[in-house]
Amino acid sequence: MDFKPTYTPEQEAFRKEVRSWLEAHVPNVEGDRDSDENYAKYRQLGRDLGARGWLRPTVSKDYGGGGLNFEQSVILYEEMDQYGLGLPPYYDSGGWLGGASILVWGTEEQKQRFLPPIFKGEVVTWQLLTAPEAGSDLAGTKTDAIRDGDDYVINGTKIYVGGSHKPDMLWTFTRTDPTGPRHKNTSWFMIPTDTPGVTIVPMDLLGDGGEGIGASVKNTVYFEDARVSAKNLVGGVNNGWQVATTHLELEHGGGGSIGRNKWFERAVQWSKTEKRNGRPLIEDAEARDRLADIFVLTEVSRLFGLRNYWMNRTHQKMSYEGSQSSYYRKLTGLDITTNLQELFGPASLINGGGFDFSEGTLDAYHRSAITALHPGGTADVQKVLMARRMGLGRDEAEAAGKTVE
Repeated sequence: MDFKPTYTPEQEAFRKEVRSWLEAHVPNVEGDRDSDENYAKYRQLGRDLGARGWLRPTVSKDYGGGGLNFEQSVILYEEMDQYGLGLPPYYDSGGWLGGASILVWGTEEQKQRFLPPIFKGEVVTWQLLTAPEAGSDLAGTKTDAIRDGDDYVINGTKIYVGGSHKPDMLWTFTRTDPTGPRHKNTSWFMIPTDTPGVTIVPMDLLGDGGEGIGASVKNTVYFEDARVSAKNLVGGVNNGWQVATTHLELEHGGGGSIGRNKWFERAVQWSKTEKRNGRPLIEDAEARDRLADIFVLTEVSRLFGLRNYWMNRTHQKMSYEGSQSSYYRKLTGLDITTNLQELFGPASLINGGGFDFSEGTLDAYHRSAITALHPGGTADVQKVLMARRMGLGRDEAEAAGKTVE
């Protein structure tokens, strides 16, 4: 079965335009792509993409997007993927998820105020959900936002917040009625990072934050009497759980993705240079079996992401697909690392274990595959969501969260 898509002459002409533009604008970087100097280059690339409407290609031009169709957006993602980059080409979790949520739940004034800067790459936004008292139980948050005149005063703590470079805005889930019933007492805010009373402290964790530019660090964010305008409350007071259905649907995989898991390509390349008994590892039959297993795992994950991206961007009715993709990706991360360890041996678990070709990436991936079981909804949460969406054990199947982008 051939899963390779085909394109019309018009679409290939668009690809040629994109490829030529990227050749002229993607920065040449040396060393750590997440260094301050290189991160600044990728931020400028984001602004350049945003000026053409290519940073958020399917979003309406009215809000700073490109107004492009599904096929054009796929081409953009495919060409960016050739450089190992996504859209945006840096970590912007709150912009991606918060922007989509504002499209559904924000007022027109909020859309005009918040979205163009996000979708044009002028600001970077982090998402703030998890707290010491509320991880998978998101509705249990005790980060309180209490009304005081025209403002809300925010106090509380958020943890496991990406990434490695200070953002401009914080898309934040709060409790606006401490005595109200669960799921009917929360609200979302867009909070400027330079608000007095906001403190960001990096965390020291087992795994890194991911492979995206700027995603390599997690942080704790403290709010101490941080005062935010009531105009920055999105979706209505105490309506935060409804807004969260959009945010979480996308975070759990309902928005899909375009791009390859690079570990098959890396493993093949390393197998050509790594030797066993004087011969390249790739000449060993058992090694080739391991490579085939890695290919299947990464390809199925890619196809799940592509399916969900198509369903989301063409407004197909969705059910369990987002959580299915997320669950598969989480579990197969461990399967891939197991195959890599059996392929290259236990020394691949150690940074500096003799694998000069990996530059520590194998070690980091082994650790991150373990921690990846938890963020964005744990593996067990995804199983529960799939069951609910299929109506198992209940009279009516749970609907997927509403998305627009």
